[in-house]
Amino acid sequence: MKIREIRAAGLYGVTPEGGWSNEIQEEDCVHTLIAVITDEGLTGYGSVFTSEDLVRGSLKVLEPLYRGEHALEPERVSEKLHQHTFWQGRGGAVTHTISGIDIALWDILGKATGQPVGRLLGGRYRERVKPYASLLMEDPDPLRKHLLQLKEDGFRAFKMGWGPFGRVSAALDEAIVEAAREAIGDDCLLMVDAGGSDAYWRGNYKWAINTAQMLADYDVHWFEEALHPDALEDYVHLRRNAPLPIAGGEVLTRRQSFQPWLQAGAFDIVQPDVTKVGGISEERRIAWMAQENGVRFIPHGWNTALGLAADLQLSSAFPDTDLVEYITGSPYLDDLVVGGWRLDEEGMLAIPNGPGLGVDLDPDAVARFTGSTAFLA
Repeated sequence: MKIREIRAAGLYGVTPEGGWSNEIQEEDCVHTLIAVITDEGLTGYGSVFTSEDLVRGSLKVLEPLYRGEHALEPERVSEKLHQHTFWQGRGGAVTHTISGIDIALWDILGKATGQPVGRLLGGRYRERVKPYASLLMEDPDPLRKHLLQLKEDGFRAFKMGWGPFGRVSAALDEAIVEAAREAIGDDCLLMVDAGGSDAYWRGNYKWAINTAQMLADYDVHWFEEALHPDALEDYVHLRRNAPLPIAGGEVLTRRQSFQPWLQAGAFDIVQPDVTKVGGISEERRIAWMAQENGVRFIPHGWNTALGLAADLQLSSAFPDTDLVEYITGSPYLDDLVVGGWRLDEEGMLAIPNGPGLGVDLDPDAVARFTGSTAFLA
């Protein structure tokens, strides 16, 4: 079974806010779908956390390497693409695009064998996982209302990030966290993401360690992206001295970038993004590396329904990965696949057990968000 063609289609029109200081708009494209089409009529789908223009440019670079390749060998084919494009800049748009291709190849392998990807990764430790509702921070009153609605929707774990946190005052930071804990109660998980990868982030080590103490007082489950994403030494000190777990890693790509962070002990929880890091093949290697260094693997998932499907399959294949990120208020997540997503009475999300990623794209939603009826094979 050979790769005959790879298509890309950007998602437009309802892009949710990202919380960035230079905020994206609804018409901006930051997520692109990938379709890998084989010569035997089988097609796999993936997602890339990168704009359509960059993905299309990367596919032109990659085409001589993937055309005619074996579609049932995702790890080998993806590694070939990495190995022959390092001169294009390891970790940029090319690596992101390879991520979508790799996800789609695993989808093909699962469909060809009739197995869910998690089983092909070595076996399923669980059949369901707890999703945490991921939302942007707001001032206390609107945040409280938002969290109460999400709890009514069935979520039992919540992560709030970016917005005014760390950007106005310590008093506002605490008021936000206090309002959140009051809204969700003591029986739900609460995580805080400072958004340290935002442009010109000013939160330094002293700010982070003081804030970590405040967060611990409200039983926050982890403190994410507290520092600038290149501040390795400060992260190491923060993890050693903070009274709660420290999480990060969403901007890193490929296992080579993660290795020094994991070996230095910079994180309690590492959060690679499958739609950027190199796909399922690369994320699995990073997760293994995390295990060897005593670090918990929880995927970053501010992406699409296909990204969530990949995260769910990965979560089934690792014993300690009992949470997945669920971006709230995004039609690219809620509406993109047939049947959508449903939480059970305990706030858990079933891991699809169908072949491949276990989900089917909704043709009407794809056409609406991409403006094309020709993407789906």
